[in-house]
Amino acid sequence: MNLAALGFFRSLRKDNQQFAVIGLGRFGRSVCSTLHKFGYQVLAADKDEKRVSQALTEQITAHAVQLDSTEPAALQEAGIFEFDTVIVAIGNYVQESIVTTLNVKEGGVPHVVAKASSEVHCKLLSKVGADHVVFPEYEAGCALARTLTKPAILDRFDLDPDNSIVELIVPDEFHGKTIAELQLRNHYGLNLLAVSQDGKFQINPNPNKRLERGSAMVVIGCNKDINRLPI
Repeated sequence: MNLAALGFFRSLRKDNQQFAVIGLGRFGRSVCSTLHKFGYQVLAADKDEKRVSQALTEQITAHAVQLDSTEPAALQEAGIFEFDTVIVAIGNYVQESIVTTLNVKEGGVPHVVAKASSEVHCKLLSKVGADHVVFPEYEAGCALARTLTKPAILDRFDLDPDNSIVELIVPDEFHGKTIAELQLRNHYGLNLLAVSQDGKFQINPNPNKRLERGSAMVVIGCNKDINRLPI
């Protein structure tokens, strides 16, 4: 998540219990399944009747309807315009995705999340009113490339294009040294947030704590500085 998306997520109602998901491909199904497991009410929709039946059979949602989302009347009849948040999970059919997003916004839905399959698709979705656009293939590709080139980094949260919080395996060069001895801020411009011990993280660890090979540490800072770590 970046700062541009902050306004959208702040606008979401904490008490919202209902979501509509349009498109039951892999992405849409995963969204439905997760929301359903968390106890939220989900209305799933797809133009393919087999996908609708499968969603109900596999119990990834309690309610599913077959409809053509490019037809505003069909969306209105299904009650989708009444939802506070709608996820347009149609990624591979650009025209259908854009028309559906436009229909949902013009129907008065305050929060519309749309899946994009390319950068151009992303821009078009934003222009027709999508409040938040996700690009899962791109994000997954970036994550894979980072994992392959920096396998010591276990997890990463991008604050913005230039700064991140990363969880990484303690480098061999840091083994046996105390946090104070490492002087991460002076040598690398990074701040240490936590270190792992016995399967749990210690937040704001004692400066006299010695780091051990194979354990994990969490740092925050500029990506350029993170890349200078001996990993």
